[in-house]
Amino acid sequence: MDIALGLLVIVAVVCAGSALGRKLNIPVPLLLVLAGVAGSFLPFIPPVELNPELVLVGLLPPLLYAAAFRTSLFDFKANRRSIGLLSVGYVIFGTLGVGAVVWWLFPEIPLAAAIALGAVVAPPDAVAATAIARKVGMPRRIVNILEGESLVNDATALVCLRAAVAAIAGSVSVLDVAGGFVLAAGGGLVVGLAAAYVLTEIRKRVSNVAINTSTSLMAPFVAFLPAEAIHASGVLAVVVTGLVMGTKAPSMPNGAARQSARSNWDTVQFLLENAVFLLIGLQVRTIVDSVQDDSLGAGRVWLGCAVILVAVLLLRPVWVFPATYLPRLIPAVRRADPAPPWEMPAIVSWAGMRGVVTLAAALTLPGDLEHRNVLVLAAMVVVGGTLVLQGFTLPALVRALRVPGPDRREDALNQASLMQRATAAGIERLEQLRRESDPPEVMDMLRRRTHERGLAAWERLGRPAAEAATPSQRYAQLRMAMLEAERDKVLELRRGGDFAHEVLSEVLERLDVEESMLDASFNEVAAADGGGGEGLSQPGGVCDHLTAAMPSPVPGDPYCAECEREGTTPVHLRMCLACGNVGCCDSSAGRHASRHYKETGHPVMRSVEPGEDWRWCYVDDLLG
Repeated sequence: MDIALGLLVIVAVVCAGSALGRKLNIPVPLLLVLAGVAGSFLPFIPPVELNPELVLVGLLPPLLYAAAFRTSLFDFKANRRSIGLLSVGYVIFGTLGVGAVVWWLFPEIPLAAAIALGAVVAPPDAVAATAIARKVGMPRRIVNILEGESLVNDATALVCLRAAVAAIAGSVSVLDVAGGFVLAAGGGLVVGLAAAYVLTEIRKRVSNVAINTSTSLMAPFVAFLPAEAIHASGVLAVVVTGLVMGTKAPSMPNGAARQSARSNWDTVQFLLENAVFLLIGLQVRTIVDSVQDDSLGAGRVWLGCAVILVAVLLLRPVWVFPATYLPRLIPAVRRADPAPPWEMPAIVSWAGMRGVVTLAAALTLPGDLEHRNVLVLAAMVVVGGTLVLQGFTLPALVRALRVPGPDRREDALNQASLMQRATAAGIERLEQLRRESDPPEVMDMLRRRTHERGLAAWERLGRPAAEAATPSQRYAQLRMAMLEAERDKVLELRRGGDFAHEVLSEVLERLDVEESMLDASFNEVAAADGGGGEGLSQPGGVCDHLTAAMPSPVPGDPYCAECEREGTTPVHLRMCLACGNVGCCDSSAGRHASRHYKETGHPVMRSVEPGEDWRWCYVDDLLG
């Protein structure tokens, strides 16, 4: 009963703290840490002792897998140099640097134990880094680098920790350490790839949604446990499995299974990553009490912990800035990847929050190690200090440096372009598969629904939604009201007892599926202020029509003359760059921009909506 009650309280506090943090616009991880610290000193809450095995085996694999599954393998490969320098180079540098500081502060602590603490506090936390990075709206490349670093750096740190602990117990050679790294990296990579292959083949052949989802939930442990059994890096194996399966998932059959797995992992990740921060705070009282009688003296211990925290904060920029600019002294590297402005490494330097892995790793230090509690307290100070100092000030730093985050207008524009090309591919396949015997109304329905889905993406561009609801928005509003009435009627009939429960459940499920699709469209963020074209994705290159199109001045008050003459409502105005004709997009009744292209053959038009300067080639279906 005590365990059940404890779990219930943790889940309740996590849910309440997350809701409060979002309402007050406070980073949820930091709020939960502070709630845990306060709770640890309340007399009616018993001391909480975190089991390191619970974290390293029970919590870390699913958290890393969820983060890796959502990480783009292509972005990871594109930033592999930066990720490698941080996740391997910085962790080793930080391990040795902090170890030297600890040994200087406390000569009574063996050098191997000091280096062990350096390995413990070296890796920034995967959960803290991504949660706060996305919250403050950093540029995508910084977020990708931080995510990639936090996925791999735990593996490096745990290998360093194993070597240091082995040195505490006896002698260890450089060859042993190097061999440990090779086994950890090579074994973790091989096991991760093997686990991904086996699980992918199983999921391809299983159509049952529940079994398919359960297989997904098993994935982190299927990778972690065999790797640890052969003394390879279970962390790296989990990351590799997550990256590979996340990349392959969209191309696998059974969309219902993908949706179910995504929903379940969202819930698992939410509970685990937020519970982790609450548990960090709850450890404070236990750890503080454990060092009161240490022979080093309380004052010296607390001063030393503060110096170690400062060292951790300073060592990261000492590594990040040279690691950013020195490789670019090589001409080939500089041409392929020009040096970023100094603001970028400054933000990466300050985004080094430590988390529960640091605390759990500290608790794995040998129990008979002299002054072990001091080392655990130092790890706790580093975790709490980085979360509070860096976590609370990171948003202000990003704003002060005026580093632009993702442009939502450009995201919406790229999404519309992508949907346009996908729609064209779907219509092309439809024309290939159609038969003479196919009913014309079926073909018309397929074309209409396919085009409407693509048009909804274009409608999110243009004027603010407050001015007038677009056709897709109005459709969603009306359909939601209809679904509510339909559900009320089904529930009314259910009370009459005339229909079987299975029949009622299936009808309600169909209504829920459609409502969830409409909810997704409602939850999409409106276009942000500002525009431009610098972030436009052009995977197909820029065609000759876009290159040849000359800039043309935008009318001060553009309007669609054809809509005015026909008495229809325009949606998103575009202007032909050949003759200056202004027409409306295909969401409008008249579709006058497309009609103008068909009548004149003028290939390129541009948006004349406020804050937009993109162009579209009708001939090649390219965005410019």
